[in-house]
Parts: sequence; C-alpha cells; structure tokens
Amino acid sequence: MTTAPAAADTIASFFRDTDTSPENYDLILTGDLGLVGSRSLYELLFAEGFDIKSRHNDCGLMIFDREAQDVHAGGSGCGCCATTFCSKIMNDLENGILSNILFVPTGALLSATTAEQKKTIPSIAHLIDLVSPMCS
Repeated sequence: MTTAPAAADTIASFFRDTDTSPENYDLILTGDLGLVGSRSLYELLFAEGFDIKSRHNDCGLMIFDREAQDVHAGGSGCGCCATTFCSKIMNDLENGILSNILFVPTGALLSATTAEQKKTIPSIAHLIDLVSPMCS
C-alpha cells in the first residue's frame, strides 16, 4: 500500500492549476512515501509530464536510516512529516536556505471495515506552498 497516487494527483493538479512546474520550487517534500512510494510517485508524475526527481525528498527517507534501521515500509506519514518539518524544514525556510517549497503530507485513511472487506485503502495528500519570510 502506498499513498503515492494521492500525492501524484495532488501535485500534478497543483502544477496545472497554478501554471507552475517542479523548477519553480527548491524542494517538493512528501511524507511518508518511503523509497518504494517515492519511486511510484516519480513514475506517476512522469506520465503526467512532470519530473520531480531532482527537487523531491521524502520525510520518511530523511528521518530513517535504511542501512542501519530495520525500517521496511517506513513510519507514520503524519509523524514523519511533523518531525521533519518542525526540525529541519522550518529552520531552512526561516534562515533562507530554502525559499519556496511544496509540502505534501500524505496519509492512508485506514478503516478496519475496509480492510475486512478486502477493499483498497483510500489515501489523501494535502499540499501547502510555503515561501520563506526572507523572500517576502
């Protein structure tokens, strides 16, 4: 299970709606897609005409050391996003290291009923366009 389709749909819709592209952003940050979900995200967005590889990072990939930790699929999307954003990303925005980012937290809408019915698990992605106060 991955939330990559929700993230891809949200990001592609945003680019089309705002007439922007990955090049307009220093960072496109998702979480927590992990390695597998990030690869799926690249494929889905490439099919829509957007290549985000050089601008993308994922909170789960930033917070976990896949070599040293037994992470498998990663962690909680909301936990990884909150931890990474509040510690690193916010500081980078405030200090002008990053000037414009797309922050795309993702999550699965888990339900015991859906799982028992063997249905797909819907997912969601919110997008926040953040600009450094140093750029205002």
